[in-house]
Amino acid sequence: MANAGLAETTDHFTARKVRVIANPGSGRNSRDKEAIDAALDVFGAETELVRWDPKEDIAELVRRLIDDGADLIVSAGGDGTTMAIAGAMVGTGVPMGALPLGTFNYFARGLGLSEEPEEAARQILKGAPHAIRVGMVNGQVFLNNASLGIYPSILRERETVYKRWGRLRLMAHWSVAKTFFRFQRPMHLEIDADGKKTTQRTALVFVSRSAFQLERFGLEGEPAISHDAFAVLVANAESRLDLFKLSWRLVMRTVRSGRDYDVIEAKTLDIATRRRKALLAFDGEKRLEESPFNFRMSDEDLLIMIPEEGPA
Repeated sequence: MANAGLAETTDHFTARKVRVIANPGSGRNSRDKEAIDAALDVFGAETELVRWDPKEDIAELVRRLIDDGADLIVSAGGDGTTMAIAGAMVGTGVPMGALPLGTFNYFARGLGLSEEPEEAARQILKGAPHAIRVGMVNGQVFLNNASLGIYPSILRERETVYKRWGRLRLMAHWSVAKTFFRFQRPMHLEIDADGKKTTQRTALVFVSRSAFQLERFGLEGEPAISHDAFAVLVANAESRLDLFKLSWRLVMRTVRSGRDYDVIEAKTLDIATRRRKALLAFDGEKRLEESPFNFRMSDEDLLIMIPEEGPA
């Protein structure tokens, strides 16, 4: 399933000067280093690996690489690294590839790319650039999802768990349980979706641009993605017990629209919280932001490499 509404394939594209951007944490262990080295071999002799420190301006780095003649820029990392690079690539007219090296890699998998970086590199080279519009919240680009409520708190707890036990998927699930036990009260929200206003009490609002991720968890909302809109999922959960029930149903793939959550399709979305600031999550990252939260589609396109056998 595609991550967003994809335009028609552009003319045949051949990359001659590939630049692979990885953050300092990618490739430091032996497994990732071998994966990156194998991918670089596939991309060819003209390829260079560029290390990016998240403290640096990624837009400036991307601009410098493009000015130097890069005709394909590839992210090497998880969804957070890919999101940051994509934000800098929007509107440049230069294609981008996504080399999966993270824990979940929803964006790359949604494009039909292999989770094996060497094979993904081959798919990128043989693929073609497609133009997509990406989601934005308060000016921040996101590729998969953005959310308010319990999920950003889970991410905060997950970072703590990862630092102690390592970046294992089991630890990610443990952080969910710990956050649920600490849950106190739901959010009070005013939601304006394409001009239709409602008030909600909920523990979670999940704004998706990834049909793959929705399908992965058995959630509805794929038509909204096909319509180049946001799939807005509002959890019918106001208590800790509600959250555990919802989580269990997600695991068992018995979650149901109308009972466990409501789906809203919206091209523009404004969410106001009762508190002046709230924790916002976007593609695995998070930060404290002032309300209201304004969701829009990017005005300019991102050119993304789709494999030949990728989503329609």
